[in-house]
Amino acid sequence: MEEKRLTKEEIRQALIERHTLPVQERLERARVAIAGLGGLGSNVAFFLARIGVGHLHLIDFDRVDITNLNRQQYFMRHIGMYKTDALREELEQINPYLEIVTDRVKVSQENLASLFAEDGIICEAFDDPEAKAMLVNGILEHYPGRLLVAASGMAGYGASNEIHTRKVGNCFYLCGDEASEAGRDRGLMAPRVAICAAHEANLITEDMINQEIFNEEA
Repeated sequence: MEEKRLTKEEIRQALIERHTLPVQERLERARVAIAGLGGLGSNVAFFLARIGVGHLHLIDFDRVDITNLNRQQYFMRHIGMYKTDALREELEQINPYLEIVTDRVKVSQENLASLFAEDGIICEAFDDPEAKAMLVNGILEHYPGRLLVAASGMAGYGASNEIHTRKVGNCFYLCGDEASEAGRDRGLMAPRVAICAAHEANLITEDMINQEIFNEEA
């Protein structure tokens, strides 16, 4: 069966019918960076691509592994591919007209300021606690007026409603239950990780629609 390819205008009109023109225009103007393309980041990217966010910046240095398939938005054909390439391929199947920029690098204190210079919203989606802390501290130092959404606590299969979104600072929010850690008897599983990712994506969406994307002068 031949794959149907929609035009840019067809996709845009369909989104406008669902979202209204003013909302869609705000989504199209937004610039969102996703740091880490695992269970959180790949799901956040899928959510934002589906609503037509115009500019996505995908950052990860890792490759897809078989152990990723239990919770991340990849398939067997992606094993061995860089996550930036695999996720871009998937998102272009949803909407080939999005502006997607990829950086296959490990975020560090040295490259953080330049890496996120063009992004109005930053989504932290790392697994490693030290990497999370480094990114959060760096963004708060260099770009304190930009929306920063981070995550903490989504392991296992506990109550869905324990995952919440909490405002930590002026432009800094934390999603998760802020307690559960991945371990031998409490792994990272697709449903709960996706709930946390949805919290992140929903907050980002709310900010874009309300036009509360702050710049450096804010």
